[in-house]
Amino acid sequence: MTDERRPIRVALAEDSVLLREGLIRLFDEAGYETVAAVGDATALFSALDGSDGVAPVVADVVILDVRMPPEYRDEGVRAGIELRRRDPRRAVLLLSQYVEVVYAAELLASGAEGVGYLLKDRVASLEELSDAVERVARGGTVLDPQVVRELMSRRSDPISHLTGRETEVLAAMAEGRTNQDIAAALVIGLGAVEKHISSIFQKLALEDASSGHRRVLAVLAWLQRG
Repeated sequence: MTDERRPIRVALAEDSVLLREGLIRLFDEAGYETVAAVGDATALFSALDGSDGVAPVVADVVILDVRMPPEYRDEGVRAGIELRRRDPRRAVLLLSQYVEVVYAAELLASGAEGVGYLLKDRVASLEELSDAVERVARGGTVLDPQVVRELMSRRSDPISHLTGRETEVLAAMAEGRTNQDIAAALVIGLGAVEKHISSIFQKLALEDASSGHRRVLAVLAWLQRG
């Protein structure tokens, strides 16, 4: 959780210098404090733990490119999982050029709170980027809408018994939207949204889960069942 009286502190690991500088400017515009901006995971860990000889930085949210040096495969994912292993409360937001469902699943498996997976196309919108950063910083979960669509198309079996409207509600839930936001987007009443969500939880066998985590568990059900 962040202190709303001070700016959100962001640590960024992105190997593209142009995108890194662009993100820093967006963070400044959003009122965030960029405490570290580096090109790979090794430099990120050095900044966070102080192994570079400088006092360690404190970040509310760590934003990672999925593919970084040296091999440009899943270095950002591995770094995010390691950060979560060291501190499960660490908020981590992955940025990716493409929808890579496996990577989203791996990060979510490290813990449901304070994680996000966003496509780089979204960072052109300050509103979308700041919304994701702030929700993750507060302990929420953010999944890019395109990632949600891929999950639903690739892992349809767990939701095969949902109605069309329940599927729409579940997609919006997986994006981290509140019940009020879902009601407004689908032009239905708040009571109807709550009824659909209750039905979704029943059909996905999540009735015994903690009410605060069932939204994320619904997404994990898609990832874990074939």
